[in-house]
Amino acid sequence: MSNTFFSMFTPAQIAKISGSGTVVNLPAGWAPISKDTPPDKAYIILDGTVSVRRDGQEIAQAGPGDIIGEAAILNQKLRNASIVALTPLELIHLTPEALRRLEVEMPAFHEALEKVAADRFGGQS
Repeated sequence: MSNTFFSMFTPAQIAKISGSGTVVNLPAGWAPISKDTPPDKAYIILDGTVSVRRDGQEIAQAGPGDIIGEAAILNQKLRNASIVALTPLELIHLTPEALRRLEVEMPAFHEALEKVAADRFGGQS
């Protein structure tokens, strides 16, 4: 899991993050996040691959160790892309409250979210 969201944490920190959410399994073809919906959840991918799509076009893919859906929560904006499962998925479902609590309790979590945002959006939130 090099260069993923989870790669920025120790095993103990990963356990804490994992324990803050609920593990869910979704089938291929499922869209756990849809464009223009409220920022009510984020996911960390444990297994599987998703397509990030804007206006029907794939703009990125994400896989094990990556976080998805966090930017809308952090920016308190509607989703700007849809996420579609390319394979069956195993995910950690995080509520906005869990995400914010982890940011407060784990400075490394906040720093990792900022790094992900900078990498995805060129430093713009």
